[in-house]
Amino acid sequence: MHTVAFRISSVLWVIWGIVHMLAGFMIMSSDASGGFAAVADAVDPEAVKHTYHAAVGAILNQHGWNLAWIGLTTVVCAPFIWRGTPWAIFLAALTGGMADIGYFLFLDLGGHVHFMPGTLMTIFSGSAILLSFGAHFTSPKSDG
Repeated sequence: MHTVAFRISSVLWVIWGIVHMLAGFMIMSSDASGGFAAVADAVDPEAVKHTYHAAVGAILNQHGWNLAWIGLTTVVCAPFIWRGTPWAIFLAALTGGMADIGYFLFLDLGGHVHFMPGTLMTIFSGSAILLSFGAHFTSPKSDG
């Protein structure tokens, strides 16, 4: 059962990571208005259409960069989680989980996003964390 939990968690992290890498690249390749509309997809794009200062675009590009490297981190961790490697379990949970807490608090609860793909990805990361932590901490070889 532990093996199945690690493997499902790995697959969830790969999907989550790829979606976030794509979102990061999409944001970085857009102007600020397009980037905001891509992130806050439940908001009318006309409501965020504006000519923003270059610094706003730079901040949004930093956000896109962070999404891309956090997604890459979870994808790199996935094969190790598949084998139940503790450092990978915790690194993916720390990077992907903390990113999604902010997303949930500020975008989901704010009503600024659609269920697909954002909220679903939050469910994926939460499920991946619960599955891998549960398997790790209940595994007979776990020291804890």
